[in-house]
Amino acid sequence: PIPTVLAATPFDASADAQALRAAMKGLGTDEQEIIDVLAGRSNQQRQAIRAIYEAEFERDLVEDLKSELGGKFEDVIVGLTMPPVEYLCKQLHSAMAGMGTEEATLVEILCTKSNEEMAQIVAAYEERYQRPLAEQMCSETSGFFRRLLTLIVTGVRDGLNTPVNADEAKEQATQLYAAGEAKLGTDEEVFNRIMSHASFPQLRLVFEEYKELSGQTIEQAIKHEMSDELHEAMMAIVECVQSPAAFFANRLYKAMNGAGTDDATLIRIIVSRSEIDLETIKQEFERIYNRTLLSAVVVSPTSGDYKRALTALLGGA
Repeated sequence: PIPTVLAATPFDASADAQALRAAMKGLGTDEQEIIDVLAGRSNQQRQAIRAIYEAEFERDLVEDLKSELGGKFEDVIVGLTMPPVEYLCKQLHSAMAGMGTEEATLVEILCTKSNEEMAQIVAAYEERYQRPLAEQMCSETSGFFRRLLTLIVTGVRDGLNTPVNADEAKEQATQLYAAGEAKLGTDEEVFNRIMSHASFPQLRLVFEEYKELSGQTIEQAIKHEMSDELHEAMMAIVECVQSPAAFFANRLYKAMNGAGTDDATLIRIIVSRSEIDLETIKQEFERIYNRTLLSAVVVSPTSGDYKRALTALLGGA
């Protein structure tokens, strides 16, 4: 996986803090300077800038940014100043706040993580909101979908250091076949158990075995056997096992091609993947949709500083 945002070298946190203060001081705001500084640094460097900003000016950088900026541009910039795990916790929290629940956001964040990443999110969430993530999620979701997410959140997935086991993969594929296509109706419990317990490398083997055994891909089986949020969640796991970059490329495409732009998803993926695999996501986007992600963002209804911030994170001019 290739990121688009790397640590700046050389790096002078104090000079950056001064530049940000100057950009916000007095009349008017120099938005371009804010983009240049924050989009051009790694998250670790941004945390160092925040600390120095507070020490030198006795002010909170995030509060200053919030008072100077607005709208979606503010969402991007404030997102960049948060540690990555905290940022995802905030996204999960807002997906469950207020009326209704944004299941797609829960799926995108929870179904795409390794067990190690999940443990960090769970710990940070409880610390930040004084309520266990699993508990809040249970009150916002239902049925087999709730059961699957609960299994994932409680950390039952095998760690990345668990060796893959070919014999077990055959057995798991057989169980999935017996639970779905081989019977009338579907035994969702079996799907949930295997999809939430096996590590992604193990699931890759399971899906290969499934195809050998049934002559169908696991995607075809899930399409026939599941519906609604459970279908979404299962497909997200399958896509992430095969190619996380393709999963996120597809989400970005949908975010820009529905009725109106889904800015929250656009911002969340670009901000949260910029230091992980956004360059790889760009390559997949171009491979699948035959156009660059940058051009898609540029022609989408995003505008002004918001568009400039996104394109800076995408590594475009």
